[in-house]
Amino acid sequence: QVILVESGGGLVEAGASLRLSCTNSGRTFSNDAVGWFRRAPGKEPEFVSALRWPDGSTWYAESVKGRFTISRDSAKNTLYLQMNSLKPEDTAVYYCAARSGLVVPTTAPSYNYWGQGTQVTVSS
Repeated sequence: QVILVESGGGLVEAGASLRLSCTNSGRTFSNDAVGWFRRAPGKEPEFVSALRWPDGSTWYAESVKGRFTISRDSAKNTLYLQMNSLKPEDTAVYYCAARSGLVVPTTAPSYNYWGQGTQVTVSS
């Protein structure tokens, strides 16, 4: 079983940084794809970034490329999202997601497991 718990959201000013964490308190991540999505009010979920757990390969949305970095700590069974140079348009609830298998989709319905979300608000 995969149980995802996010943390690290908050209210920051434009240009600031935040680091989100997603800990899996269920089974150990192994042959899994894990990722971050976000949902702004009134909008559909948006892919942010993803990572293939075994080899650490990464994918990013164009809107965050160069500003956000996804990473993992296998010993802690935890996924991270380092967000730098935050913009007001990054404001959303950020969700951690996971799926079994080595394919790394960028669409939300492809993921089976979801965290509860953490709010990120960036003021201008």
